[in-house]
Amino acid sequence: MQSEQPPIAERRPTTREIHGRVRTDDYEWLRDKESPEVLAYIEAENAWTQQQTAHLADLRTAIFEEIKGRTRETDLSVPTRSRGHWYYGRSFAGREYGASCRVPVLDPDDWTPPVPAEDCTPDQPALPGEEVLLDLDALAEGHDFFSLGGSSVSPDGALLAYAVDTVGDERYTVRVKDLATGDLLPDELVGVLGGGTWDRAGENLYYSTVDESWRPDSVWRHRLGTPQSDDELVFHEPDARFFVGVGRTRSDRFLVIAAGSKNTSEYRFLDADDPDAGWRVFAERVEGVEYSLDHAVIGGEDVFVVTHNATGPDFEVGLAPIAPTPASGWRALIPHDPAVRIEDVDAFATHLVVHQRSEGLTQLRILELGEGPHGVADDYRVEFDRDIYTIGAGGNPGFHQPTVRLGYTTMAVPSSVYDYDVRTRELRLLKQSEVLGGFDPADYEEHRLWATAPDGEQVPISIVARVGATASGPVPTHLYAYGSYEMSTDPYFSVARLSLLDRGGAFAIAHVRGGGEMGRRWYDDGKLLRKRNTFTDFIACAEHLVATGWSTPSTLVAEGGSAGGLLMGAVATMAPHLFGGVVAAVPFVDNLTTMLDASLPLTVTEYDEWGNPEADPEVYDYIASYAPYDNVTDGDYPPILAETSLNDTRVLYVEPAKWVARLRASRPDRRPDVLLRTEMAAGHGGVSGRYKAWHDRAFTLAWMLDRMGLAQTG
Repeated sequence: MQSEQPPIAERRPTTREIHGRVRTDDYEWLRDKESPEVLAYIEAENAWTQQQTAHLADLRTAIFEEIKGRTRETDLSVPTRSRGHWYYGRSFAGREYGASCRVPVLDPDDWTPPVPAEDCTPDQPALPGEEVLLDLDALAEGHDFFSLGGSSVSPDGALLAYAVDTVGDERYTVRVKDLATGDLLPDELVGVLGGGTWDRAGENLYYSTVDESWRPDSVWRHRLGTPQSDDELVFHEPDARFFVGVGRTRSDRFLVIAAGSKNTSEYRFLDADDPDAGWRVFAERVEGVEYSLDHAVIGGEDVFVVTHNATGPDFEVGLAPIAPTPASGWRALIPHDPAVRIEDVDAFATHLVVHQRSEGLTQLRILELGEGPHGVADDYRVEFDRDIYTIGAGGNPGFHQPTVRLGYTTMAVPSSVYDYDVRTRELRLLKQSEVLGGFDPADYEEHRLWATAPDGEQVPISIVARVGATASGPVPTHLYAYGSYEMSTDPYFSVARLSLLDRGGAFAIAHVRGGGEMGRRWYDDGKLLRKRNTFTDFIACAEHLVATGWSTPSTLVAEGGSAGGLLMGAVATMAPHLFGGVVAAVPFVDNLTTMLDASLPLTVTEYDEWGNPEADPEVYDYIASYAPYDNVTDGDYPPILAETSLNDTRVLYVEPAKWVARLRASRPDRRPDVLLRTEMAAGHGGVSGRYKAWHDRAFTLAWMLDRMGLAQTG
């Protein structure tokens, strides 16, 4: 039976006074997700959303089939070499998750990855001697949600530790599999964040757990064959601003424990060559100093490679002895350069790989070790000929490997995997993600635009559309942004996005402040008491797209998720006239309530990002001035689709639920067009499984295409 009116949440006012300000909240009662009344309300919202989008059912089906039809469902990743094996993943038509596999390395001197057979059936090996490490579909059987966390093979290749989450709350259970027999060892570690790290001997697993506010605060050592209750607490971090994690250097010599807040770092290391020395602090934390640690051998000397901001905000690369060393003892290898933001360094036996960005684009830099200043024989970048692209290295576990595995993509070029041979400087394409159905990158054009923010700052926009899309006038445009935590939204390819582009739409990324695209200052200018720059940058980008003829307000649809969902809530209030629709995914829209409650997940660790409104009235007033939930008005709003997950532990479902309730109540005479869709068995990243994810994205795309006026376009 269809309803004629959307669900209306009952107002149950609660008040709180802080800093002399009285704040009334009518919908805090929706926080109790164990309440049958709350669950009934959420289900009623889901039913209303389904009813209001029923006319898009055929379009959703069409988009899902397009995504499916463009995707090679039976596929394999490029094998990655680690010690004596090549590791790769397999996916199968009709299956959600796939399998992880390996084969032995036949020639230790040959670093050319073997090419698995593309079209073999699930019961056929893709390579001779294939060993299936994990059948993920079998592990997921019987669960509505499934996520594989970290997985790690022991140094001798005999055991596999892997982590599984079947709820969506990001608390994993680690099991250990004997790869020779296929049997599970009795060891079971519950409540783990992510996965486990082996020591060099393969006798112990190190792992992290979280506290009641979901902050990873402790590192433990588990000895195989013993109960978890006997595990040794190696490190506990009492400062609620700091996260902790554990890992192993690529050289295998050092275990490291990292403790970090938003702006401060501290590392501990354990030397496998000198275990009796115990865990030592490399450099004690200094407020505002961030650093990371890796191990290299340069000029015959063992050194720590330290990437740090002790000499400038955009970081430099320094070298230090294998010993506790303060920042004053780090000698510069790559000095600070305000035009280049150094993000990370990977150390190998013969070279260093530097991840950096300049002028809003990612770059990959190689330092070949040898005779020369500071033990560097040459220093150069791996170049590509496109104006807009994203490049990064990954899947390089071997310290002595002579090749660098890297990924490359643009908004028109599918994700491509290359090997760069440092010895020959040859760049070899190993695989480009195949897009079925006659796709040709030449059919699409990419541009870098620049919008002028109210303070004069130039904000980059990356945009893609079919060639000649604007020849007959403005194009309906999907404008996306994130803009927080120095996380950069670099140009990327999406198969699902083709369903929008091929219907005549365009896709644009607004690289707003709060992200890291233009260096550390870009981040600093979009957080704390300068957070409003994120919102005004996005509005400036929307205005630029309209002013330059790319789009029109009625066909411009905005989207952002999590902290980007906060951005969506803010711009929907600040500039509703600019958008024909807004998608707010797992949106952080009730951020004042969250930041006032130190018991909630992540709140204290977020003080360096948003400020502490409980301690500082200026921060309270600033957040209150833009928080979407607190700034709902009785004015007009663009149509809004808010999406969330019941088991999200990062941005609780209650934030969009309260926001939607207040939006509905803001105009009783003319209810805003706002929908709430809640996944009942998912976490912050949404549903699990690729087919479920495709259906999920098809739902959102259909709603956006409808708002753009493209729902009827083939």
